[in-house]
Amino acid sequence: MKKIIKLCSLILLCALFASCSEWDDHYDGQDQIVGSNQTIWQQLKSNSNLSDFCEVLEQTKVFRMHKKTPVSYADLLDSGQSFTVVAPINGTFNKDSLLQLVQTAQGDSVVERFFVLNHLSRSLNSMGPEAKTMLLLNKKHVTMADGAIEGVTLAASNQHAKNGVFHVANRPLPYERSLYETLTDTPSFSVIGQLLRQYEEDEFDASSSVSSGIIEGVPIYVDSVVIERNRMLQQIGLIDAEDSLYWMVVPTAAAWQEAWQEASQYFKYDEKVLKRDSLQQHWTIRALLDDGIFNLTDQRTLVDSLVSVQYLANRSLTTTGKPVYHVFHHPFEAGGIMYGAERIPCSNGVLFKQETWPFTPEQTYFHELWSEAEQTHLITNDKECTYITRRISADSISDGGYLQIVPSRATSNWEMTFRINNTLSGKYDICAIILPKTVADQNATDLKPCKFKAYINYVDSTGAEKSFNCNNTQFTNNTECIDTIVLAEAFEFPACNYNQNDIKVSIRLQCSILARETSRYSREMLLDCIYLRPRKTVGEN
Repeated sequence: MKKIIKLCSLILLCALFASCSEWDDHYDGQDQIVGSNQTIWQQLKSNSNLSDFCEVLEQTKVFRMHKKTPVSYADLLDSGQSFTVVAPINGTFNKDSLLQLVQTAQGDSVVERFFVLNHLSRSLNSMGPEAKTMLLLNKKHVTMADGAIEGVTLAASNQHAKNGVFHVANRPLPYERSLYETLTDTPSFSVIGQLLRQYEEDEFDASSSVSSGIIEGVPIYVDSVVIERNRMLQQIGLIDAEDSLYWMVVPTAAAWQEAWQEASQYFKYDEKVLKRDSLQQHWTIRALLDDGIFNLTDQRTLVDSLVSVQYLANRSLTTTGKPVYHVFHHPFEAGGIMYGAERIPCSNGVLFKQETWPFTPEQTYFHELWSEAEQTHLITNDKECTYITRRISADSISDGGYLQIVPSRATSNWEMTFRINNTLSGKYDICAIILPKTVADQNATDLKPCKFKAYINYVDSTGAEKSFNCNNTQFTNNTECIDTIVLAEAFEFPACNYNQNDIKVSIRLQCSILARETSRYSREMLLDCIYLRPRKTVGEN
């Protein structure tokens, strides 16, 4: 294995440094411009007005898979690979500070990303009469029009070389950070940026890499293409993508910390959950950022309302009669999420800086929870009863269905337990919504109420199973209307059970009619759903 690793390293270095034919063939043959017999580097080097730029190219090394190689950008521009280069003239940038930075690996990476790659393109781009867009090696897009590139005038254009074309610019091209770079590189947002950077990862792209064959069963690549990804951005919005256009609401550091302290309390997992601290961090980030990112291609109007990236991702879960989340009305009016925000332009959108967190938990992550009784997969236990799923078209009935619970015998006191998904470690009003018998039969006359008890099953912070008997209350429903019965007010779950396969929260309903009460009550129940209504910590009453 050590021999293979050494051989791989040797092949890679040879490919980079000596302009290996396989490496060059990967890029050659695409819109080659026939011109000078000299390379781009030879022509740049011979121009005395570009000596500062050449010196930076000579000192800046190529990074591969986040590692510094011995190959400089001067070497690449002197190879058979095709490039377009925009070369700024002497005296228009601080050469000395750049050369000082490249003395360290981290500084070298900064110079590569923000300066060198900001002036190179893999495609061949000549200045013409029509405006066009050029993709730079750092994934930025710049406009070429009217003898200028991204507004920077050219001292000379369309200088042909045997491996591409170069333009001489009167100053360096501006570097505009993306939304993601603004978060990671700006001190006032660095807390958020550091959290997001933890989810960065590299993915090897074998299909785009150039192979030199197989040695002892191991593929060897002379050009390994690695795609940088961020697992968190895949979920909340691709704010690092230069070919997209986003708006993003971001608070100041103080406001973020305050919102973080509040949100993290809702995602406290019990001690038996593996990696519970990582889960708490992950879902707290999601709680605060999920609804703060807006893809402009998804918006019908930017003034009346905005839908976050999560709206389309969760639209299939939206049900008539229930709250619609991820939609924010009148965003620029007083009380709106972007009212009074400072606009910070970015290369792929606009960041709206807010002095306070403009959302409430109930708007974003502390949602109502509905366990539809007719969804029988939520039933974990039943005794002394049969049940039938009924469908009905009525706006007042949740999700257009209910469960008809019938005792096995006339005197049977049944039990049913319903699983509750995605509870947070917060306070809820626990409710049961019960329908009158007239829903099934408008002419029904036997409208006796059902009498029952309720139990809340949950776990404490240690993971120990607990049960609350709802103060041992005997509940009865109103037989003349759809009745929302509060089983427990402001009940607080000590541990979060969000996005878990092991569901630890359930509600057990138990019919509690004595034999002598049979004439007063009915053991049949038409259960619409179990409903958890969030209770605010402040101003609960």
